[in-house]
Amino acid sequence: MFYKRHSTHDALLQSKRRDTSIGIPAIEHRLPLEETSLTRTESTSTLTRHNTTGHTLLGKPKKKPVLEVSEEFQKELSARQKAFKRLSRRRRDDEEDDRVMIGTRIAEGHQNYVMMYNMLTGIRIAVGRVSAKMDRPLLPEDFTAAHKLSFDVTGDELTPGAKYDFKFKDYAPWVFRHLRQQFGIDPADYLISLTNKYILSELGSPGKSGSFFYYSKDYRFIIKTIHHTEHKFMRKILKEYHDHVMNNPNTLLCRYYGLHRVKLPRSRKIHFVVMGNVFPPNKDVHETYDLKGSTIGRLLPEEELKKNPMAVMKDLNWEARKRKLKLGPRKRELFIKQLVRDVRLLVHLNIMDYSLLIGIHDMLRGNKDNVRDSTLHAFQPDTRTVERHDTLMKRRQSKAQVVRKAIAITNPDKVDVSQLPEDPEERRNCVFYADEGGFQATDESNRPAGILYFMGIIDILTPYDTKKKTEHLFKSLTQDKNAISAVKPSIYGDRFMGYMAKTLEHNQDIPHEYHMS
Repeated sequence: MFYKRHSTHDALLQSKRRDTSIGIPAIEHRLPLEETSLTRTESTSTLTRHNTTGHTLLGKPKKKPVLEVSEEFQKELSARQKAFKRLSRRRRDDEEDDRVMIGTRIAEGHQNYVMMYNMLTGIRIAVGRVSAKMDRPLLPEDFTAAHKLSFDVTGDELTPGAKYDFKFKDYAPWVFRHLRQQFGIDPADYLISLTNKYILSELGSPGKSGSFFYYSKDYRFIIKTIHHTEHKFMRKILKEYHDHVMNNPNTLLCRYYGLHRVKLPRSRKIHFVVMGNVFPPNKDVHETYDLKGSTIGRLLPEEELKKNPMAVMKDLNWEARKRKLKLGPRKRELFIKQLVRDVRLLVHLNIMDYSLLIGIHDMLRGNKDNVRDSTLHAFQPDTRTVERHDTLMKRRQSKAQVVRKAIAITNPDKVDVSQLPEDPEERRNCVFYADEGGFQATDESNRPAGILYFMGIIDILTPYDTKKKTEHLFKSLTQDKNAISAVKPSIYGDRFMGYMAKTLEHNQDIPHEYHMS
């Protein structure tokens, strides 16, 4: 009657007290989280024996029955586990493949995502189309040609007159095809770098010019939005720019690979150029300078340098830090001679306000500082990631092969690039990019030193027009007219060359005064 009047919990408590009173350790009775037929049976058996005798019977615990599985089941389980590991590895590869080298990745939801998508869709169709045709000599009308394309929201090309989601205009496609060939750009690699997975990164906010800069995910190419006036000027000088590049394979001038325009319904037209990056994808740039040869407004304050040690410095920073280009006699002569040729063209085209961009890589420091971005390890994998990186490279190669087949290049003289290398072809066909993607410093005996320079003349689309003449007039009233940037192209060129001569550590054999007009 006593046990009947009490609950199961009270009975267990009574049993526990009896066990401890005679020196037998009490058993904690807990209900299992998930009852099965097996646990329910064992629990009931234990309670029955415990409650009827008042003591816990000690003995060997019952062995749980072992489930016997067939050999076929074990094989199937092993196969599924391997498949799951492959899938996980593939996801990690995709995440690594989707990373960008620098800046902010433009993903869906970004304010400029639609514009970027339209840009890359147009490039993919336009470049693929012109690259699929038989090569031929350029005609005079090729320099003024403009091909219009219309697309729907999915990126499919539409017939003329149909309702469109965006329009794309490709300028002088044959001319830029020849320029890409001259610069050693493989069409398939070009399309993969720019349009594979439609991944770009945006570097900061637009500067004083109002232009946006977008980098391909491998850091090789830059898409820069330009003003309509710059676009018109680019088309105006295209013939002479093309001829100069063909006659000067080692030119330091900015490398242009395409000139395009996109337009959405009831929206403004956006002009942009595709150009080569002066800096390589596989080297940290420890210091960057933008040199014009002028002094007014050519100092980056130390406060800004403390906030961002990798910011682009200017002429007065170069002088304050006592920097010099360490080039031996042979490279010194190559550098100055090519600079004279390039600047002479710019003076002839009435261009000013350009600058020499210099990136400095200390070979002793190497890439250990990971200056640009932590994702740089994708180009220098450690031993733990070699297997994954090899798999990734094979997949990239297969994509390149597919694109090459689609383009069906028929030019027998084209450069054969079997994969995306760390030193791309365009960085190996120019003397200033020939040393691991740059121009290695040398001593007076022409022996290599431990510094790499990455150099290029940038911002070459600014003519000395009415706007610049007015700027020169007003600034010269309050400032030294020889120290401001807005001066006549001939004066700008002479001053620029004189300053470049002074940047050399040993310049005793180099002229210090130039007459570029």
